[in-house]
Amino acid sequence: MGKGRLEAFSDGVLAIIITIMVLELKVPHGENIDALASLMPVFFSYVLSFVYVGIYWNNHHHMLHTAQSVTGPILWANLHLLFWLSLFPFATGWMGENHFAAVPSAIYGGVLFMAAVAYWILQQTIVASQ
Repeated sequence: MGKGRLEAFSDGVLAIIITIMVLELKVPHGENIDALASLMPVFFSYVLSFVYVGIYWNNHHHMLHTAQSVTGPILWANLHLLFWLSLFPFATGWMGENHFAAVPSAIYGGVLFMAAVAYWILQQTIVASQ
């Protein structure tokens, strides 16, 4: 299998993840700058997650360019990574809405950790297949 289909699917999933996260940003009720203050934790959590997704997208792009072909194990490892990345909107929203409280922040950190593990597994799977 060629890499194009895997790259296109992964790019689409990452684009949807970012779209879902930005849709969680609600328009403030009020016309002055103070109306934005209550939204700052949600906005900051969005920015943080946007940067993470951007880093994963960039690194994923470069990593796939090193692959000669795509095997079944690579497809599954990539799907595993996309699963953990797909949890970013939930974890981001929960953490932001609760002003970085301990439990939502810990869950967010757990999702970030599992995404890192999944990326490492994908990387090792690509290296082993080449």
